[in-house]
Amino acid sequence: MLLTYLPQIIGTLITIAIITVLKIITKRIVVKYKHITPTFEARISQVIRIFNIFFNLAGFIILIVIWGVDTKNLFVALSSIFAVIGVALFAQWSILSNITAGIIIYFSAPFKIGDYIRILDKDMPIEARVEDIFTFYTHLKTRDGGIHIFPNSLLLQKAVSVIEEDELKSDDQFPTFNNAY
Repeated sequence: MLLTYLPQIIGTLITIAIITVLKIITKRIVVKYKHITPTFEARISQVIRIFNIFFNLAGFIILIVIWGVDTKNLFVALSSIFAVIGVALFAQWSILSNITAGIIIYFSAPFKIGDYIRILDKDMPIEARVEDIFTFYTHLKTRDGGIHIFPNSLLLQKAVSVIEEDELKSDDQFPTFNNAY
């Protein structure tokens, strides 16, 4: 009986080995990138977690193909699940764009935690210090101590400039503000 499933078992072991190696390589690349640009451990673990989810999903799909699961029934079930998820994501499309923007911000590093930034928006300009960058949003602290939670996708859509040290008042913790609020 074991010989009957030997090709599937070997395929499963190879898939698990490849996925494991890909996870290790990805983790090393992300950690190596950390040494090139200063960043925090929380951001690194978030990016690694997103890549691990992707690799696990790809491995699961490959294992389904290897073990010959009846694709007709599987596709009916998956299409029903994706229809429900699609309706939910259509209502919350910004969630996916925020995750993607968080990864882009991590790798492009236009600003880092502790930087003072100016978001150039005609309706509500803001100058603040970047307190933390998460997968979905970024915490900004204004001069008056207010914390603004800004979606990552908006940080990529708006013009953002990093305020240099020489623009900051030496006796002030935060930059001078000209906000309308």
